[in-house]
Amino acid sequence: MARSRYKIIERSQPHFLTCTILDWIPLFMNPEIVEIILGSLRFLQQEARLTLYAYVIMENHLHLVAAGDDLGKEIGDFKSYTAREIIEYLKARHFVHLLEKLRLGKLRHRTDRTYQVWQEGVHPELIQGQEMMRQKIEYIHANPVSRGYVDDPTHWRYSSARNYNGEPGLLEVAKEW
Repeated sequence: MARSRYKIIERSQPHFLTCTILDWIPLFMNPEIVEIILGSLRFLQQEARLTLYAYVIMENHLHLVAAGDDLGKEIGDFKSYTAREIIEYLKARHFVHLLEKLRLGKLRHRTDRTYQVWQEGVHPELIQGQEMMRQKIEYIHANPVSRGYVDDPTHWRYSSARNYNGEPGLLEVAKEW
């Protein structure tokens, strides 16, 4: 099967991105694994490699609106680093069942690794104007509400909804587009 038909069109412009765990395994139910994700995003922000406009981390996927000088490379680096860290975390805690799922789900052409954490692709969509930016941010923040996890988007800890409500969030976000 071919990779996604979606492409990062303008490398430095904001895109809506989705990163999904292989076979929708709910790895992000573990707060320590979520901290690996948050730490990696913080690092990319601190190094000025990524501008984050909005995010939500669900149990098995995450959505971002982000930009970077070479967004595709930065997201690739993010997925590669977090995959290695998650695998090391699982190995250190002897999560054999999860590691076996990540081994069995690995794509056959991926001969350079034993495990695969992320599904391939990020389904990028170029943000084309203020209205689309607002729509994507609202979609991101509504994700945990539509899944029935919370009644109010600001109650979801792993989201930028708090930032947009004037409250401190776990990550800083750029609210100026």
